[in-house]
Amino acid sequence: MSRWFNIAGPCQDDIHYMLPPTTRLPDLEELIKQRSYFVVHAPRQTGKTTAMLALAKQLTETGRYTAVMVSAEVGSAFNHDPSAAELAILGTWRDTTTIRLPSNLQPTAWVYEEPGQRIRASLQAWAQASPRPLVIFIDEIDSLQDETLISVLRQLRDGYPNRPENFPLSVGLIGLRDVRDYKVASGGSERLNTASPFNIKVSSITLRNFNAEEVEELYQQHTQETGQFFTPEATETAFDLTQGQPWLVNALAKEVVEKLVKDRSIPITKEHILQAKEILIARQDTHLDSLAEKLREKRVKDIIEPILSGQTLGDTPADDRQYLIDLGLLRRDPAGGLVISNPIYREVIPRVLVQGTQDSLPHISPSWLTPSGELNKEALLEAFIRFWRQHGEPLLGSAVYHEIAPHIVLMAFLHRVVNGGGTLEREYAIGSDRMDLCLRYKSVTLGIELKVWREKKRDPQTEGIEQLESYLARLGLNEGWLLIFDRRKNALPIEERLSTEIVNTENQRAITVIRA
Repeated sequence: MSRWFNIAGPCQDDIHYMLPPTTRLPDLEELIKQRSYFVVHAPRQTGKTTAMLALAKQLTETGRYTAVMVSAEVGSAFNHDPSAAELAILGTWRDTTTIRLPSNLQPTAWVYEEPGQRIRASLQAWAQASPRPLVIFIDEIDSLQDETLISVLRQLRDGYPNRPENFPLSVGLIGLRDVRDYKVASGGSERLNTASPFNIKVSSITLRNFNAEEVEELYQQHTQETGQFFTPEATETAFDLTQGQPWLVNALAKEVVEKLVKDRSIPITKEHILQAKEILIARQDTHLDSLAEKLREKRVKDIIEPILSGQTLGDTPADDRQYLIDLGLLRRDPAGGLVISNPIYREVIPRVLVQGTQDSLPHISPSWLTPSGELNKEALLEAFIRFWRQHGEPLLGSAVYHEIAPHIVLMAFLHRVVNGGGTLEREYAIGSDRMDLCLRYKSVTLGIELKVWREKKRDPQTEGIEQLESYLARLGLNEGWLLIFDRRKNALPIEERLSTEIVNTENQRAITVIRA
């Protein structure tokens, strides 16, 4: 039977290319031997469900445990009615255990009598009747909220001292977030902000991404099955773009081998991977779309906004920074500091923020194109000046992230320029106080640096020219644009401050300084 790269739901080894699913879970079996209750949290589509299903199967096959993965998701329809949620959850667990466990290990009875105690009572009855100690993995636990979430966690805590003869020996809660970030409307907060009422957990474990060798191993499975190979540069590029995020790794390969290069005699190259990246970003599949939705949350915005503008992080709570890491939006760079998790997310985030402003743009005639379809940089500059003079100030108010409104409006304009014929690449980092843009259109490459003149700060032109020179050197260019957006309260009216001048540097580079 043929196998494919999987981008939806748990992997099945008979139809999907997949790595050994439990290798990325550090020492879980040790925790289970110690009768621990624990949390496994990781971003969506990183392989949590696949790994925990496989681990449950392995544990049961040892003959020492009755292990099963169940889900709490059906209870989320009843977050303010714990009694109804219990019935829905236990109904699903009953069906799941009949499918995933042999008949002699299935629970003999479920206890439905006492609302608010049914989950504890059912697990207790099962543990007492089971010929082996129970190990239960509860998936989608953080889909529950409010009274229902509190009820389920308290029932697990209540039964915990009675393990293993009268309650599961080990329980794992599986979800996107750690316990303290589970949603609950109580105490004036939208989150628990504490591990209680599940303060019995021994450990919180996250599922790491693939490393470079694992990406190569996964892609090699396709080569072994079809004869079509990925060049080393293609595999290396896939890892660089994704940083091993499992869904992205699979999605790039799936797009290439099923759409772009169906002929198995043609090897997969770096260029194919880059083409697939652009398609994924433009299409914004469910995975990327759900990630983008998080950008609307205030505590996400408070951290992402300064990163995009190159500012230092303000007084943001450590829990909020960890939350963005848990979501998979950010990672801690080995060199220090928080960075966007991978180049694809780094590209998706600004594009999502630009969408509303882009939809607000008026019709702009592509006066920057020559009759042969090439980009004329001088004509592009003139078009931008006209655009900003007429529409810049009103559009600043349409930006979702107000602190980086100039960045968003500029990117919206440039997306119109490259639409269908080029690319726009971005570089930004905490503390750099700038955003670098590289516009590529056919044979033309334009390096752009964006600086904001903020209140009580000096004119950023000198620093901007130095930073842009460094960026242009990396691009191999001798000219570029420095845009300075004056956001001070006493800034001159736009008609008076909108200007351009060319500054020639000591390194013989021509910098067009645009003040807006």
